[in-house]
Amino acid sequence: MERAVYEERDPRRVMSAPDLVALLELFDAAGIFVWLDGGWGVDALLGEQTREHDDLDLVLAADDVARIVGVLEANRYDVAKGRLPTCIVLLDPEGRQIDLHPVAFDDSGDGIYAMEEGGTWPYPARGFKGTGSVLGRAVRCLTPEVQVLCHAGYELDDDDRRDLAALETRFGVRLLP
Repeated sequence: MERAVYEERDPRRVMSAPDLVALLELFDAAGIFVWLDGGWGVDALLGEQTREHDDLDLVLAADDVARIVGVLEANRYDVAKGRLPTCIVLLDPEGRQIDLHPVAFDDSGDGIYAMEEGGTWPYPARGFKGTGSVLGRAVRCLTPEVQVLCHAGYELDDDDRRDLAALETRFGVRLLP
């Protein structure tokens, strides 16, 4: 049964930096590699939190989805929406949300993501070389160039526009019109 997610969820709690670091420690202990995407991915690249984050976007190998869901379920998260091969959304009782973006790595190292609407989107292999920090902890994240690519193809909100402006200012990358 699907539960309300994103802005419709109740209760709803932001994903704080300490929450994020605690989750990354759980994943590291389980040997699960994840890359931060979205707002937290941008802030990790910047090395500072610039705003509150309503959720946590993670890119990971599709082969690791069962293990990460198991780790999260053991920590009070439940699947609220989705299933392989597309995005899976998990919620905890307090309303923190994690969006898993599973990819199948091809021979060139691109991470092929199956979109909910059908079709696929490739995360370029070079995008998995990003590093950043959250509360002084080194983290894997998508590179600035690929973060910008991930913002293409949908209507941007104010947070997206601020994230893209910060990436352009710091790294000189921008979303082409």
